[in-house]
Amino acid sequence: MGKKDFTTQVSDGLVLVDFYADWCGPCKLLEPVLEKLTQEFSGKIKFVKVDVQQDQALAKEYNVMSIPTMLLFVDGVAKEKITGYRKLADMRTYLTKKLTDYGD
Repeated sequence: MGKKDFTTQVSDGLVLVDFYADWCGPCKLLEPVLEKLTQEFSGKIKFVKVDVQQDQALAKEYNVMSIPTMLLFVDGVAKEKITGYRKLADMRTYLTKKLTDYGD
């Protein structure tokens, strides 16, 4: 993706960035959860995927030590980190709260 494209992707509003790799089992389990949340939170939260194999510099910059790792960005600033697989209901609750905490 590159730093410039990444910065543009996370620059406005709430953005959840999923750092993953194709070979990662828990990442594959998380994929349908994030796809469902992308639909549910459409227009409220943007979802971005970063392949740590292709974007090692970004992973290093944001101190991603294990995957899956999700970072919540608010207007371009990384505010929170979630590491590991999370269930749909847990992620839905988390994101709903973040809309209240950081939303308009």
